Amino acid sequence: MEPIITVENMTAQYGEHVVLDRLNFEINPGEIFVILGGSGCGKSTLLKHMIGLYKPASGDIRIGDVSMVNAEGAERDALIRRFGVMYQSGALFGSMTLLENICLPLEEFTSLEKEARELTACMKLSLVGLSEFAHHMPSEISGGMKKRAAIARAMALDPEILFLDEPSAGLDPVTADELDDLIIQLSRSLNITFVIVTHELPSIYKVADRVIMLDARTQKIVAEGDPEKLKENHEDQWVRNFFNRQGAGA
Repeated sequence: MEPIITVENMTAQYGEHVVLDRLNFEINPGEIFVILGGSGCGKSTLLKHMIGLYKPASGDIRIGDVSMVNAEGAERDALIRRFGVMYQSGALFGSMTLLENICLPLEEFTSLEKEARELTACMKLSLVGLSEFAHHMPSEISGGMKKRAAIARAMALDPEILFLDEPSAGLDPVTADELDDLIIQLSRSLNITFVIVTHELPSIYKVADRVIMLDARTQKIVAEGDPEKLKENHEDQWVRNFFNRQGAGA
């Protein structure tokens, strides 16, 4: 199986400060892949590089066989269409209904007529269990529903990959667990590849097919694999402590 995302010798830095040093990993199609680590380890920085907001100081990031770093013009536009992003706060436009929020990328990037855009948006809301709330404003729904609506908007253009930044942040345990169920359902039913930044261990254990753990001390990946196995068997005590929540600093 060819990887859908390849990160090769990628270094990220701000000025002279190196945040991530020569990272190498691959993500397979249909995988739920989690990026984790302690505070300040570069999780969000890595995500921003992977979606093309920042260019790495060196190395490459490829989606399929196309370089995110080097793609320009129409090639870059086509590459960006292959993924959707859910930001930590949800980032819904407060002056628009949920339906209008999801129609926005369809209006911007497709030639669909209004009726077709709204039908597509309703379908996406149905996928995340929000069919009855299409005409609600973001201020009228709960935090968990905002996260679901943000996922629906990220799926508007039928991407192969969804990047989620701290999807469980700010949610109560029951709501977070329901969101985890939704991620698993979407992954399995639609064969979407998920790349998730989080430090929430219950979510990590429930949804992750595979994880990488970043370490601010070395600016490198210090662990990769099944989180349950890393919890018990990793050679580094600091890694085991993190997965057992013993002073590793999330």
